[in-house]
Amino acid sequence: MKLFSTAYFPCISYMACLLAEDEPFIEVCDTYHKQTYRNRCRVMTANGVESLSVPVVKVNGNHTMTKDVAISYKEHWQQIHRRCLESAYKASPYFEHYYDYLRPVFETRFERLIDLNDEALMAIFKMLKVKKEIVHTTDYIHEAKNDFREAFSPKATPNPEAFQEYYQVFGTKFPFAPDLSILDLLFNEGPEATSYLISLGKQS
Repeated sequence: MKLFSTAYFPCISYMACLLAEDEPFIEVCDTYHKQTYRNRCRVMTANGVESLSVPVVKVNGNHTMTKDVAISYKEHWQQIHRRCLESAYKASPYFEHYYDYLRPVFETRFERLIDLNDEALMAIFKMLKVKKEIVHTTDYIHEAKNDFREAFSPKATPNPEAFQEYYQVFGTKFPFAPDLSILDLLFNEGPEATSYLISLGKQS
């Protein structure tokens, strides 16, 4: 069993690791941590790498479990994220091919973060044409043989040598940016994204 944290349009290394496991589990009974991929993703824009963050509310303060974290709609974050992706990837080879899969993510008012993330993950599975079930933990798991809950962090600097370069829209303006959101790989590489993830997963 592999254990993962929930994530918003996960990074490429997260997805590669997730696809390599037959029955991955998503931890939702842990105490929610700020500044993680649980509510954010990194994308390449005309201004460089930017972070898209979902505003959340910890309903029980610092003791709020991930499964109870609510989404705030005080700002129009869905509109902001959608416009950012359109601006960043409208010139990518596969943006038009995949964009309709994302509409439910940006047009549905989700109450909880995990519901949003599950919808985003299911959309990714459809784009990758893989069949996976999303299984949540029902109790907090203190130890797991394959524990990846804290393995992926936006604070960490990816090792460029671990990631094969692929086409990026702003590649002539910026150096290759490894381990961005899976959306970057999908919009730029299309069907080849699946084999890219499988190859990366074999290295981990």
